[in-house]
Amino acid sequence: MADTPGSSGPASEHPHQGIRDLPARGRATCTGFIESVTHQPPSEQPFFSAIIVDALEHSSQSSIGGGGVKKPYTRLRVIWLGRDRVPGIEAGVELRLNGMVTQLDGLPAMFNPRYEILSRQEHL
Repeated sequence: MADTPGSSGPASEHPHQGIRDLPARGRATCTGFIESVTHQPPSEQPFFSAIIVDALEHSSQSSIGGGGVKKPYTRLRVIWLGRDRVPGIEAGVELRLNGMVTQLDGLPAMFNPRYEILSRQEHL
C-alpha cells in the first residue's frame, strides 16, 4: 500500500470503521458481518458475492448517526470476480475488508478486496 511515512493508514486511523462510514468512492478499510452470500448458477460468468452489514441485529438506531442524521449506506456489496466460492466467507462471519469502494446498483461495492476473518458466530 502506498502510505506516506509518518501518516497513519485507514486501518490505524479507524480500526473499526463501519459500513456507514465508507466514502462514496476511493480506497477504504472497514469491518462488518456477512449478512448473506450469493452463488451464481454454473451457466453464468463466475463470481461470488456477499452483503456486509455493521451488525447482524437490525434496529432502527443502527442507521442513525450522531445528531439524528440518517446515514446513506448500511450495507456493502463485496464481489469476488472469477470465483464461485471464497474459503471462510459465509453468513455470520465478521470481516475486515480493504479495497476500492465504488457504487453498484445504489450500494457501495468492493471488487476483489483483501480480507481478514475476525470471528465466526456459532449461532445466528
